Amino acid sequence: MKSFYENFLERLLAICKRWLLTKMSVKMSRCAPPLCLWLAVVLLAPLHAKVTAPAQQHAALGLPFMLGCNVTTEAGEVLKQVRWLDVRNKTILHYQPQRPGDLISHDGVELAKQRAHTSAIALEKVKAGDEGCYTCVFDVYPTGQQQGKTCLSVTARVESVGNKTAVQGKPVTLSCSYGLTEKVQQVLWRKTAEQGDTVTVASYTKQGSVTVETVFQDRVKLSRSLGHSQLTINPVHTEDEGCYTCEFHTYPLGSKSMTACLAVYVLPRPEVSYSIDVDVVQANCTAVSRPPAELVWNVENHNRSLGPSETSSYQQGDGTTMVVSTIHLQAKLLDEEQVTCTALHQGLETNISVHLNRTRNTHIILLSLANVLRRLTEKNRTGMNEYAAMIGH
Repeated sequence: MKSFYENFLERLLAICKRWLLTKMSVKMSRCAPPLCLWLAVVLLAPLHAKVTAPAQQHAALGLPFMLGCNVTTEAGEVLKQVRWLDVRNKTILHYQPQRPGDLISHDGVELAKQRAHTSAIALEKVKAGDEGCYTCVFDVYPTGQQQGKTCLSVTARVESVGNKTAVQGKPVTLSCSYGLTEKVQQVLWRKTAEQGDTVTVASYTKQGSVTVETVFQDRVKLSRSLGHSQLTINPVHTEDEGCYTCEFHTYPLGSKSMTACLAVYVLPRPEVSYSIDVDVVQANCTAVSRPPAELVWNVENHNRSLGPSETSSYQQGDGTTMVVSTIHLQAKLLDEEQVTCTALHQGLETNISVHLNRTRNTHIILLSLANVLRRLTEKNRTGMNEYAAMIGH
C-alpha cells in the first residue's frame, strides 16, 4: 500500500502536468527532436483512474454492514459501469451510473451509496460466510478497468439467556451460544462460588470428546455442540449456587466468554403449632427456606395481621434459614375465626397458607379441661385419703 507521501507526489505531478499543458506555449514544430520526445513523455503521459478502499474491516455477526470504494478519475475519463464481487469472485451487484434503473443485486446486497467517485454496498445481515475479500471493479473509459479490494473480518459475541434461578431437587439448564461455530476448538464451563473459588465443571472439544469433572459426574451433562452449549444439572443442590462461565476457545480469535449466575431456591413448607395456657393461645408458624421466607398472620374475614408478632431466624447448616413467627391471642378467637399463617417467597408462584385446626383446637381444650379435672380429682382423693388416715389414728 502506498504511503501518504507517494500519493501526495502523484497528485502534485498530475496538477503540474495540467498547469504546464495550459500555461506553456511550447510549439512542438520548433523544438528539437530530443526535447519534443521528452515533452511528449512528461507532459502528455496519460493520467489513469485510481481506486482506493480500506484494506481490512471488522463486522459484527448478525448486524448490517457497509463496504465502500472510491475511484479518482481524471479529465476526459468517464465511469461507465461498477461491479462488486464477493469472496468467491461472484458478481453480487452491478450498475451503470448513467442508468440507475438497471441496477442488479444478489444475496441480500443493496447499493448503499452512489456518488460520482464513491460506490458502497450494504450487507443486510452479516453471516459467518461473508468473511473474506470483496472486489470493487470500475469500468472507466478510455482508461479501462480499475479495481480495488477490501477484506472483511466477521466477529461475534457470546450470547446467554442471563442469570437463572432453580428450585432444589429440580433440573436446571444453563446455555450459551457463539455464532462462528467453525472457529471453535473447545467449549469449557467453569463455576465460581460465592467465596471466589473457581473450578472446571465440564468441556467439549472439536474432536467430539466430552469431559465432566469427577465431583459433578453423577448430576451434570454437557451437550455435544460447539455453537450452542447446554450444561444441565439434575437434580440441583444448594451447593450448585454460583456463577458459571461459558468459554469458547476459538482460532484465531482467542477465547470468548460469558458469565451467568445461578440462584438455588429452597421453597418453604410452613407449619403451625400452638399451646393453650388458660385462655391464652401461643401460636407458632415455622418455615425453612432459601432465601428466608416472610411469615404473615391473618384472621378470617379480616384483611389484617394479628399482632404484634415476634419473628426469629435461625441459620441451618445446609444454607437454608428457619423462620419462626409467634403470636399470642385469646383462646376464644379460635372458636370465632380461622387464623392463618401465610408464607411469602420469591420462588413461589402463589403464596402458601396454613390454618390453625379448630377441631384439633377443641380437642386440646377438652384435653386441657380433662387434665384439670383429673388433677383436681387426684388432689381430692389425696385429701380424702389423708383425712381417712387421720381418722384411723
